[in-house]
Amino acid sequence: MQQRKQQTQEQQASPIGKIALAGAIGTTIEWYDFFLYGTAAGIVFDKLFFPEFDSLVGTLIAFATFAIGFVARPLGGIVFGHFGDRVGRKTALVTTMFIMGAGTCLIGVLPTYDAIGVWAPVLLVLLRILQGIGIGGEWGGAVLMSVEHAPEGRKGYYGSWPQIGVPAGLMLGTGVFALLSSVLDSEQFLSWGWRIAFLLSAVLVLIGLYIRLQVYETPAFRSVRDQHTRARIPLVELLRTSKVNLLLGMGTRMAEGIAFNTWGVFAIAYTTTELHVPRTHALIGVMAAAAVCVPMIPLWGALGDRFGLLRTFGLGAALFGVSAVPAFALFDTGSVLVIGGTLVVTLGLFYGAMYGPQAALYADLFPANVRYSGVSFVYQVSGVLASGCTPLILTALLQAGGGSPWLMVTYIVAMSALSLLCVVLIALRRRRRAQPSTSEKECHAVQATAP
Repeated sequence: MQQRKQQTQEQQASPIGKIALAGAIGTTIEWYDFFLYGTAAGIVFDKLFFPEFDSLVGTLIAFATFAIGFVARPLGGIVFGHFGDRVGRKTALVTTMFIMGAGTCLIGVLPTYDAIGVWAPVLLVLLRILQGIGIGGEWGGAVLMSVEHAPEGRKGYYGSWPQIGVPAGLMLGTGVFALLSSVLDSEQFLSWGWRIAFLLSAVLVLIGLYIRLQVYETPAFRSVRDQHTRARIPLVELLRTSKVNLLLGMGTRMAEGIAFNTWGVFAIAYTTTELHVPRTHALIGVMAAAAVCVPMIPLWGALGDRFGLLRTFGLGAALFGVSAVPAFALFDTGSVLVIGGTLVVTLGLFYGAMYGPQAALYADLFPANVRYSGVSFVYQVSGVLASGCTPLILTALLQAGGGSPWLMVTYIVAMSALSLLCVVLIALRRRRRAQPSTSEKECHAVQATAP
């Protein structure tokens, strides 16, 4: 009786618009939690948890702990990818939101170095790992809920809606920090004000859980379940059948992950530490860019449906590489308006060309019975270097270059070229698979000449 009731409910498919909106709101809350740490690492954590080091080194260490969250994300992706492919997308999503919210709220009440000494950075790292596990398992399920519910020809557009959560979460996180910075003096902000942003997560998580519980399981997973084609160990099946797609997918991810963390995370520390731009102004610049990015992501997703997901993604990777040189040259003017305008173009306008079509592009690389594991593996494993290590790498290159940004720019251009190469290789593989084999051509020729 209970199973029949569940099947009846699942047949009452949720409208795709409701599913897309639920995905956008849910991922906004998750990414708000995750990116709070990145913002705090650039302006707070070096002073409160690593006070024994000078400014640049303290920032470098704080960004290293930021990267640890990305190191933990593959674990979350593998664990919840398994359950998402075996038990269902929805169950995995609800669980990851609990984990993410708990880690963020606990950071908000964590004692500083002055209070408990070395235990403060140790506990900070452990909670960052918990955040990484939560977001690592969350992303794949969130995008698949939209992509697998979407009609053919609109998967890029509807798959882009959960992607809105990244700039929206960044905008919300930096906005809260900017507001707190403007109404509190520096001593109040460092003493207790920054904690408000983390504790706010408890309210947001309750809202997100309510929304996600209203959405039904995807048709693709129901079909796999009903036809008894679930992989016994999805990760093993994935590595056996889809190794090349995994590698190429991770290659495309380099430009996207580096782009977001260059303009959305590293830019805050670079402009405030090296260029001495006021903290509030830097945060407002990133927040404005993120606000522009929110509507651009579904627009780029729709353009991906119209002109091709690979073409659109490749254009975004090219724009990232080409814009790096003028962007850092404009940063070095020190003008608040010029820096803000540069971020609006690079993060607000260009970045969505990669992030909009990305969900549908990655989902198309894998069959439904290992798709949660596949998209999670591509996104999270590559994210260790592409996203988590980007602020750390750029800070180290900045130090090696004596404060000059041009070593960083060289790295950005090289990674953009790598992603473009992987896009081309994916396209060539698809074209090769679409072409009939020699035996098929001969068969068609015989059929054509037959009486």
